[in-house]
Amino acid sequence: MSEQQFADTDVLAVLGVECYAHHGVFDFEKREGQTFVVDLHLGVDTSAAAASDDLQDTVDYGTLVAAVKAAVERDPVDLIETVAQRIADVCLTSDRVEWARVTIHKPDAPIQATFSDVALTITRRRGRRG
Repeated sequence: MSEQQFADTDVLAVLGVECYAHHGVFDFEKREGQTFVVDLHLGVDTSAAAASDDLQDTVDYGTLVAAVKAAVERDPVDLIETVAQRIADVCLTSDRVEWARVTIHKPDAPIQATFSDVALTITRRRGRRG
């Protein structure tokens, strides 16, 4: 997706959504679980909401965050790529969301080195992946 496509859309950001889930390749990750943190950037035309001052004319980010958190915390999988796609799919269920850029952070990833974060960012547009 080009920067021009992003420039043509308003962006709603919700950052730092903490979730506790049991994703990972290793058995201990699935058994013990760990914290995942989600950042959302959503392409939303906010002009109707600005004109009406009505929640029905925009994305209810409280409801969206609850759905994203539920999606992260259900059904353990091996890869954060799978979780990121699951989150993007949830975001794109709203007709008001034109595209979703999702970052999932796995700050406690089992890496044998000092590091501050592991993060994957994906961007998905309504009707197609990638």
